[in-house]
Amino acid sequence: MLNLLHRDDRLVVIDKPNGWLVHRSNLDRHETRIIVQALRDQIGRHVFPVHRLDKGTSGALLFALDPEAAQDLAGQFERQEVRKTYLAVVRGWPPESGSIDHPLVRGRDEYSDSEAAAPQPALTAYCRLASTEFSVAVDKYPTARYALVELEPYTGRRHQLRRHMKHIAHPIIGDATHGKGKHNRFFQTRFGCGRLLLACTDLRFRHPETGRLMHVHAPVGDQFAAVIRECGWEEALRLRRSARLAPGV
Repeated sequence: MLNLLHRDDRLVVIDKPNGWLVHRSNLDRHETRIIVQALRDQIGRHVFPVHRLDKGTSGALLFALDPEAAQDLAGQFERQEVRKTYLAVVRGWPPESGSIDHPLVRGRDEYSDSEAAAPQPALTAYCRLASTEFSVAVDKYPTARYALVELEPYTGRRHQLRRHMKHIAHPIIGDATHGKGKHNRFFQTRFGCGRLLLACTDLRFRHPETGRLMHVHAPVGDQFAAVIRECGWEEALRLRRSARLAPGV
């Protein structure tokens, strides 16, 4: 049963589980956990996905419930009017805050085997919320450093957050394509965590009928929440959450 974060007559927001595809894929034909199909069966209505999350990414995922709402919401995404906030665990300690302005070539994903040649502009803002250090040599250094970061993409390029964090040498833990296997395996051994540590925690958009600003929050769960707890990052996350809920933020 999918967790519904918000539902009304025009749209529904779910908390997408890690490891599920949004819809069927050419490159993952044997996958049976398909969000569109499961959500349609659960609520008994046809649903219209207006954006996507990678298979390994969890968190807030928005669907329209009619073609008109789908067109409105898709337009908001295309005009970059929707604000998306993510949490991730990365290797190393990035600066406290910054932005990554690095064009990306559209590469293959789990839904298509097509590629585009020309790089597209891509911009991501990041903020380091907390960090930790383990007295173990995971890679070439005598200790292993990791950080909890908040990410906000201002563009919607394919695998943008994963590729941008790799670009600044702080790959996301659990990323088998753009990350580092030694660190991914360390998290599997230390925390029993084998998932991509990337989650969409907040969506802000305009309701397609009323125009009211909607803010839907998806708390991290499962293995991701366990990593945050065991690294002692819960208080930093609570303080950041409180600051984001303050008026004008």
